[in-house]
Amino acid sequence: MATTQLDSILDLNTLEQYISAIGAGTLLKSVVLFEQLMPEYVSSLVKAGDANDKETLCAEAHKFKGAAGSVGLKRIQQFSQLLQHGEEAKWDSGHMIWLAEIVEHAAQDLQQLKVYLEAKV
Repeated sequence: MATTQLDSILDLNTLEQYISAIGAGTLLKSVVLFEQLMPEYVSSLVKAGDANDKETLCAEAHKFKGAAGSVGLKRIQQFSQLLQHGEEAKWDSGHMIWLAEIVEHAAQDLQQLKVYLEAKV
């Protein structure tokens, strides 16, 4: 994958800083833990979206944003950032689109992250 395309999915700058500080192997262990938790995060978002539960959806998006950001999942973090701000005017028209983007891309972005880190170990 081209670096510019990868940069839209992963926070390459942050990942390189993490790799320098703790090593790719240690970071990969965190990513594996995140991988185990991700289905629960995504499921909570979908359930809240399906129930039209704005408060829970925003709260779950906030948690997911932090978790995704902590492992360098840039695109997922960005959509979660948008989703967590229910007070924004664009939220009502955009939240289901942002949720769909998270559902669509979370697993493949995670796989790209793992490939990226495995190449650095």
